[in-house]
Amino acid sequence: MRAVVLRGGKLTVRETADPVPGQGELLLKTLSTAICASDVHYMDHPELAIDDPTGQSLYDPDRDIVLGHEFVGEVIGHGPGCGDAFPIGARVTSMPIRLVDGGAGGLRIIGQHPEALGSFGELLVVPEATARVVAGAVSSDAVAVVDAFAVGEFYVRASNLQPGEIPIVVGAGAIGLSAVAALSARGIDPIIVSDFSADRRELAHSGFGAHVLVDPARQSVFDVFRKLRAERHLAGSAVVFECVGAAGLIDSIVAEAEFSSRIYCAGGWYTGDTLDITAATRNGLTLQFGGGPLPQDWYGVLDAVVEGKLDPLPSVGKIIGLDEVPAALEAARRSEGPPRVVIHPNGDL
Repeated sequence: MRAVVLRGGKLTVRETADPVPGQGELLLKTLSTAICASDVHYMDHPELAIDDPTGQSLYDPDRDIVLGHEFVGEVIGHGPGCGDAFPIGARVTSMPIRLVDGGAGGLRIIGQHPEALGSFGELLVVPEATARVVAGAVSSDAVAVVDAFAVGEFYVRASNLQPGEIPIVVGAGAIGLSAVAALSARGIDPIIVSDFSADRRELAHSGFGAHVLVDPARQSVFDVFRKLRAERHLAGSAVVFECVGAAGLIDSIVAEAEFSSRIYCAGGWYTGDTLDITAATRNGLTLQFGGGPLPQDWYGVLDAVVEGKLDPLPSVGKIIGLDEVPAALEAARRSEGPPRVVIHPNGDL
């Protein structure tokens, strides 16, 4: 198959071996897949996959690795032991994992392991156990970005926002927009969004329901929070969703945050950073790093997209083919381009 292949630290678009479905696995023709910041982080920090104690990810410079972990595909083949729940031609998606020995031997993250080739290729293998049929007329491109929107759903669910509390979403990229969507779906008002990009701020408002837009180059989001809280006579704390992952950002949030604020670090941290624990202690802050999305978040978002309750497509600003992926990944590395870029590995089907 043709695929975007990472090997020896270099990214090329070329032929690589077709994935072969094992016991209880489905072979898919990839219909649509999305670029995620995690793809760039995996390339830029291979040491984390070399030393991954869980075995879920692996960077091996001497083996072909196909990136991509947000996808939907068409069933074109079955491994041994498959049932009849996923007939040939069915449209299917899944959480991005490949099970080892049916799960008894752990799992591999699709797109981050040479034994779990990713979706930036014409073909893809997923476990029957985690697969879901995508029925109805929903766009394959909408399904391809479910994974990102499940991240925001997880953190918003975990925050257990209470009456009188005001959410602050820092960063209006793909994950920030997913947090806004999850907050908006719960009827939360107001939702504050802070981002340097005017276009992304406006997208958070027009596409996903944010109410108050802040340019951090011009004013502190916490000043806006305090003013808004006073105007609306609210007594609750700030609940911050950090969705950027830039070095020093969490520390700056800790320094500015009000007493008893909660901070959910969704930005995806792949390098070391520092945190002023004394300031966090004095301010009585709660911080959560990682932990999801869990299956209930992932498949819950999938259901919402399929049923038309959530439209993630405003986040998709570009659709490309395989040959354009290296340039798109480089743009993502520079934080340029739209929040979401979608790939059609087999063309526009």
